[in-house]
Order: sequence, then structure tokens, then C-alpha cells
Amino acid sequence: MTALFGPIDAAEQARTLREAGVAGVFTFEGPHDVFTPLVRAATEPGLELLTNVAIAFPRNPIHLAHQAYDLQLLSGGRFTLGLGTQIRTQIEKRFGAEFDRPVARMKELVAALRQIFAAWQHGERLDFRGEFYRHTLMTPTFNPGPNPYGPPPIQLGALGPQLTRAAAEVADGLLVMPFGTTRYLRERTMAAVDAGLAAAGRRREDFAVVPEIIVSPGDDHTATRRLLAFYGSTPAYRPVLDLHGWGDLQPELNALSKQGRWQEMGALIDDDILHTVAACGGPAEIAAHIRERVAGISDRVCLYAAGPIPVERLAAIVHELAD
Repeated sequence: MTALFGPIDAAEQARTLREAGVAGVFTFEGPHDVFTPLVRAATEPGLELLTNVAIAFPRNPIHLAHQAYDLQLLSGGRFTLGLGTQIRTQIEKRFGAEFDRPVARMKELVAALRQIFAAWQHGERLDFRGEFYRHTLMTPTFNPGPNPYGPPPIQLGALGPQLTRAAAEVADGLLVMPFGTTRYLRERTMAAVDAGLAAAGRRREDFAVVPEIIVSPGDDHTATRRLLAFYGSTPAYRPVLDLHGWGDLQPELNALSKQGRWQEMGALIDDDILHTVAACGGPAEIAAHIRERVAGISDRVCLYAAGPIPVERLAAIVHELAD
């Protein structure tokens, strides 16, 4: 899967990407609404659709349920609802929403969605009473009824061990955040997944792990260095840097970000960091990096770049991965 940028020509983008060989498209919570481009992309047959991720806490479970249910209907059962927490600063200062106890809040939100879907799909009485959410009314006027394709799967984006474990306990899959490495995925992420599955009595084969990997085709990686610097400035991503001995870089990047010195931040991402976190170079090099990272863990990945990947390069990468 690869990113779909913006709503204006989303259907045309989706068609071009399908012709390039990708299996699906995903949107992210950036300068545009995360759901709108997928409404237009749903008209393109055969493509899987994913929000990777929709920020959960500013949205009410009923809103999320309607959006997800409708996209599942429009796409003919090809939609997956991917949810994420974001970070406290963004939730409280940009969205004006509450962030306290994000792991418990996310687990409860997933449980609320499950009950809402059950009320619509199976006619069960809606009676969800949690600590963060309360849904006890569903009159026929607001009930869409059974979806012929069933409720969409729910996957959670996570990086830290607590939320990763929670995803394995309650969700249908894990969307591995893009600022990561092969070592972090294998040593930290999968250990938390295994712990969560064991705690919930679930089987590994019933749980999807979908890594998102930053790719940087070609020889000019300036934009990718800036993207990595943006991620690296966030305290939530420091564990990835710490694992590789780069933890001291995080507060330095954070200080520069608070001064608005975005151009300078990218220069602090050296080649070692660049090539460890991102898959860089030609199609064969990118495919080799991706295979090394996900082998034995997943047969599905999301490719993410600092901007749209030229379709010819994308097609070449997909061809190398298919081989």
C-alpha cells in the first residue's frame, strides 16, 4: 500500500497507483481530512483502503463508526479503520481535546466501536457505559442497519510498548509507525505484540502486523532527512533513537523545532540514521531493505515518503517487492 495525497484528484491518483501495481492506498492525518480522499478512491475497484491513521480522540465513537461503516459500504468491503492517538501536545493544543490515559482511552474507544457495530449489524441493544465514552441510545432513525460487507476491521497505530500491547489485545491489527528500524520492530514491537496476544488468549495468525516504512527513492534525500528530523524531535519517538545510541539527538531536534528552525534540523540526520530508518536508493535497494525488515513478520507493508513517489519509481519498487 502507498499514500494517497489530498482529495481533489483522489480517484485519478487511486487509478494510477492501482495500475502501478499497489494493492491499496492509505491516507494520513495531515493537511486534509483523512476520510474524504478514500470516499473518492472507493470508486476504483480492487484497491484496499486504509486510514493510517485517523486521530481517534478528537472524534466521537459514533462519528467514527458512521464514517467507517459508510466507507466499508462504498468500497464493497475493502476498508480498514486505522486509528491512532497522536501526542498530547497535538491533541490538547491543535484539536482542543482530552489526552489523559491514552492507552486506556483507546482500548475503551475500540470496545465502544465494537458495540456500536454490533447494534447496527446484529440488532443488539446499544448499552455501552465506560469511563470515557457512554452510548446508550440508538433509535431506528440513526441506525444504518446491517452492512452487507460486515463491519470494517479496526487496526491501531502504535510505537510504544503499552499501546502496541493494547493493540494486540483488542484490535484486528497493528499499524507500525513509520519512524522505526528493523531492530526496533523485531526486538521491541514484536515482543509487545506477543505479550498482548498472550494476555488476550489470541493467536498470532488472527492478528495483522502492517509496518509502514519511509522510502526515499533516488539520490537526493534532503526531504527525507527533514521528515526524519520532524519525527525525531518528538519525545514519543526517542525509544527508537535510544535503541541505536542516538537518543541525545532527540532533545536537540526538539529544541530546534520549538525555534522554528526546520531547515537546520534535517542536517542533523546523518547517513547512518537515514539508511537505518528509511529505505533509500534504487528500487532493488529499497526492496532489499523492506524485505530484511519485515521477513517472517508480514507480507504487507505501507510505503510512505516525504512527498508523492513518481509513479514509474513506485511501479519499479512494487515490481522488485513482487519478485
